[in-house]
Amino acid sequence: MTYLVDHWSFDPFMIIVVVLVVWHEIGLARLARRSRPERTRQRRRRSFLFYGGLAMLLIAVQSPIDYWSDDYFFVHMIQHLLLMFAAPTLVVAGAPWQPLLDALPGGLGRSLTRTTMRDRWSRPLRAVAGFMLRPWVAVVFFSVVMIFWHLPQPFDLAERNQAVHIWLMHGSFFIAGILFWLQFIPSPPFLRRMPLLSQAVALVATNVVMWMLAMSMSIFTQVSWYSAYSHVPGVTMPAYADQQLGAAILWVCGDFWAVPALFMVLRRIINEDGGVGAAIDQILNRGPARSGWASSGRTRPAGPATQPPLSPPTEP
Repeated sequence: MTYLVDHWSFDPFMIIVVVLVVWHEIGLARLARRSRPERTRQRRRRSFLFYGGLAMLLIAVQSPIDYWSDDYFFVHMIQHLLLMFAAPTLVVAGAPWQPLLDALPGGLGRSLTRTTMRDRWSRPLRAVAGFMLRPWVAVVFFSVVMIFWHLPQPFDLAERNQAVHIWLMHGSFFIAGILFWLQFIPSPPFLRRMPLLSQAVALVATNVVMWMLAMSMSIFTQVSWYSAYSHVPGVTMPAYADQQLGAAILWVCGDFWAVPALFMVLRRIINEDGGVGAAIDQILNRGPARSGWASSGRTRPAGPATQPPLSPPTEP
């Protein structure tokens, strides 16, 4: 029991989370004054998901998980899963973007959004954001970040340098998770641009990357990869056994998010294509691929081929 109740830390990140919650509540209150009741209730339900994501971040970096991750690789893997899967999925599902903008003083939120979306000074920012939000860029970036930080040299560097560990490793995990899950989870005003079939392929491919990484750390090697865990004082678990346990956690626990997301995508494909057989034909490329617009009989609205990843807030 002492493993769970001891070694909690209280660093400045707690203050940041409290400020974000208060800021978000101010935005929700301002939006509620000019919104329909059903929209207000919808935002309130989403806010609980956002706060759950912030709670996952606190658990990852301030609970005993953070303390014991310095001694045990398998605990470190739990922390990584919280940062790449649990926290980002809840934050994206919580869609905190518009309430946080509306909490800015006066009309600064709307003005800032309009100038960012339209003015010349923000073109480089829009170009970078647009590139990173491209569906396959986000998917590939997620896997690259995951693989890179589990290579021996970058991992050991992060273990020995707290600035690299916190700002680069953990920061890139969370950002990659946000970009990845924005491709699958509705999060207004961001627009999901990845077709359903591509979503299914992306989830399967990402899961395969995780399996290969887990097998590389356990089945395809006989030694510990990470010197940071080779001689930890007071730890009797062999470093290689610790690594195998961490690989198993990556393999199994990563599926807790990837597999349900894949089932949801497949369910939408089945609903739009009229049956399991048609969905399988589409996945196996045995029939014409159809988008959600075509299969539902609707006409795609006129406009540019690509839509901006972020639309300016409109009147609710």
